[in-house]
Amino acid sequence: MIPPPGAAVARFRDDVARVANAASVAGAPLALAVSGGADSMAMLVLATAAFPGRVAAATFDHRLRAASADEAAMVGDVCAALGVPHAILTPDAPIVGSSIQMRARAPRYAALTRWAAGRALLTAHHADDQAETLLMRLNRASGLAGLAAIRAWRWSDGVAILRPLLAWRRAELRAVVEAVGVPFVDDPSNDDPRHDRTRLRMLLATTPELDAVRLAASAGWLAEAEEVIARQAARLWSERWGGVRHPLDIADEPRELRRRLVRKAIIETRDALGIVLPAFSESANVEPLLDALESWQATVQGGVKVTPGRDGWTFAAAPPRRSH
Repeated sequence: MIPPPGAAVARFRDDVARVANAASVAGAPLALAVSGGADSMAMLVLATAAFPGRVAAATFDHRLRAASADEAAMVGDVCAALGVPHAILTPDAPIVGSSIQMRARAPRYAALTRWAAGRALLTAHHADDQAETLLMRLNRASGLAGLAAIRAWRWSDGVAILRPLLAWRRAELRAVVEAVGVPFVDDPSNDDPRHDRTRLRMLLATTPELDAVRLAASAGWLAEAEEVIARQAARLWSERWGGVRHPLDIADEPRELRRRLVRKAIIETRDALGIVLPAFSESANVEPLLDALESWQATVQGGVKVTPGRDGWTFAAAPPRRSH
């Protein structure tokens, strides 16, 4: 096996250090999520060269394809050659239903974070993934949080998840594994045109004017803006939320802050009063509710009645519907 190019190793080392510093996990042992694709295999060889003795790897076998067990074993063989500990993880229950890629995500991350406990978990998301995600969310009219797309780091179940490759192109990572000579697999689902992501991948490949690295950089700037607004919303919440039936004085704040705080107030009210129906989430559309409150009209959403007043907006259980 040929060592990876020194410049690529140095670049990867710097990218990991930058993201780890941002997540306050500098120097932590590294746990790699390695699927067997070219991207994650490149991450494996780069991490092994950049951080000898600090790396372990795991492959999550979704058990959705006949070849997946052999692919996980292939990753294990490469790890053995590199001297990297390797684990094969499997779902607790079969992954079934529509939108199978979305359904596969939750058990994959649950297993990986359990396995990675006490270490930083690295995934091989790159600039092309970021650009595809940004375009998908733009097409769905996502808000700022959604347009921030794939974050460079986040915490999940006490584990820091790091994405140090967000400035790398897919082609650069493939070139690394080809230069080193390690095997890799191409998941056939990545070329299935039934998936939105696949169609956008084809669009990016055939439209030179859409630069994946620049799109990924834009998502990074949006993530920074999202962090600023989220902190402002948290500050306002701590200052002005007094609990259920106490007025929340935010009518004069920018609409984006009102949007976030209203959602949070509805969720807090539902939790406090034991309201479970109808369904409501942090991503619920509250635009009609905000429009009504701006017109000084009480309105109901998620089983919560919101009433505007001089001192702010009051949240309480919605009255039961009359039966006819």
